Amino acid sequence: MKLGVFTVLFSHLELDDMLDYVSSKGIEAVELGTGGFPGDAHCKIDELLENPGALSVFKEKIDSRGLTISALSCHGNPLHPQKQIAEPNDALLDKTIKLASLLDVPVVNTFSGCPGDHEGALYPNWPVSPWPHDFQEVLKWQWEEKLIPYWKEKNDLAQSYGVKIGLELHGGFSVHTPNNMLKLREACGEAIGANLDPSHMWWQGIDPVESIKILGRENAIHHFHAKDTIIDQPNMNRNGLTDMTDYSQMKDRAWYFRTVGFGHDSKTWADMISTLRLMDYDYVVSIEHEDGLMSIDEGFSKAVDTLKPLMVKESIKEMWWA
Repeated sequence: MKLGVFTVLFSHLELDDMLDYVSSKGIEAVELGTGGFPGDAHCKIDELLENPGALSVFKEKIDSRGLTISALSCHGNPLHPQKQIAEPNDALLDKTIKLASLLDVPVVNTFSGCPGDHEGALYPNWPVSPWPHDFQEVLKWQWEEKLIPYWKEKNDLAQSYGVKIGLELHGGFSVHTPNNMLKLREACGEAIGANLDPSHMWWQGIDPVESIKILGRENAIHHFHAKDTIIDQPNMNRNGLTDMTDYSQMKDRAWYFRTVGFGHDSKTWADMISTLRLMDYDYVVSIEHEDGLMSIDEGFSKAVDTLKPLMVKESIKEMWWA
């Protein structure tokens, strides 16, 4: 397994400076944003697709530092009911899949998207209650008319380029649990899988270790994020898990993100790493830092220090004791 980082947190640095810094920390892989919510500070997709020379120089910068690219990420909402939002995200996903193939990057990460509730909608509709039954009708329409047709097409496109799609299970989007991840995968194809982020499991009340088992048994984990979450139980009692309090108002939120080790202890993270290996995931654990209590450097450094000793680097080939 390799320890990596989602480099969006270093968007203030030029590519060379970012690569030098993360490699000095012992990072082995970088996850690069190509646009959408992560931005494109370190990966200008149009330039790289249109200029073979620029693509070659870009690859050399990564290779010369002993790094690999774990994934290209273009998180957005390609199913947004407003075309001026959906269409650029859709086009970006297609281009990111193509660039990933050219760079021999096996995974493209994004969100599943969330449609509206009818063709004339202006905003996404995220049903989270089975009753009143209107929500069931909305959910059925979204999946049958939007999600499945769209992702079946993207599954086939990704397969044609030899690339997998890692959907981040994230609240506010149609795919946010292991169950609806597997539902979409079954309907659309095996190029569709999870970019599994335990932070979003915790706040939904899902045990990340169990989510690894559920998805891992189906070979549906394509990529893994390392980000922690803390539950503030008094605020949870008041606001519930679908808390709409702004992220900046941490004192009042039911839950908020922490750097690795500051929401859950090392044993919990060791259990996740071990379960990933148990489920035959032998790829990258990519640090994502969104901790409102720590600077980028401190939060990132603490995450590295926590995870480094836990990474399984030498899996056995046979059980010599049995």
